[in-house]
Amino acid sequence: MPDFKIVVSDPEAPKKEVVLKVKVVGDPDVEYTDRVKEKFELPKIKLNPETINRLGARHGVVTIRMRRPDTGDKVKITGVVVPDSTVPEGEARVNSEQMINLTGVNELEGEIFRARAWQIRINDERTNSLIGLKIGEEIGGEIIGLKGVKLVITGGSDNSGFPMRSDIHGPVKKRVLLSGPPGFHPAESGERRKKTVRGDTISGDIVQINTMIKY
Repeated sequence: MPDFKIVVSDPEAPKKEVVLKVKVVGDPDVEYTDRVKEKFELPKIKLNPETINRLGARHGVVTIRMRRPDTGDKVKITGVVVPDSTVPEGEARVNSEQMINLTGVNELEGEIFRARAWQIRINDERTNSLIGLKIGEEIGGEIIGLKGVKLVITGGSDNSGFPMRSDIHGPVKKRVLLSGPPGFHPAESGERRKKTVRGDTISGDIVQINTMIKY
């Protein structure tokens, strides 16, 4: 079966973003399964219920942003919130293995906010329902655990990185003259170039499917 990476964008998140300062703590009791490591599921993030309410994370997905103390590089954890009243307000608990692998330490100051985008892999019978769908069509969010949500297909790319385009019809790969994205970003106004792109239809050669939550 195909192995698809489903990228979900939440267009409402930036408009209603609340950013909270938190102490991020590694906790070995926070679940961190092989499915999480292989990106078939989002990691768990334990938060106090009051913190969850303040964030307004409508779909239960949040992002923690931190900086590695050794390099200063920005790092992020995007995961599913788990309400836990034993977690103090102003604290977020993630799996300790994940925390140390990502930051090199077990505790770190960070920021938390409603996730703008995240991704999930699927490679089981769910992939069959996606074959043949086109850019602009809708799928049920249940396919990645978002109940009662509709996702609009906005694009994607194949195993060579060639992007899908809505103006190329069918599950095809073509070399066409482009004047703008996706597939070409002109450096000058009016510039055009021939580029290889994919059509608007999902096939087994597609590896990433971009979607947006429909409101």
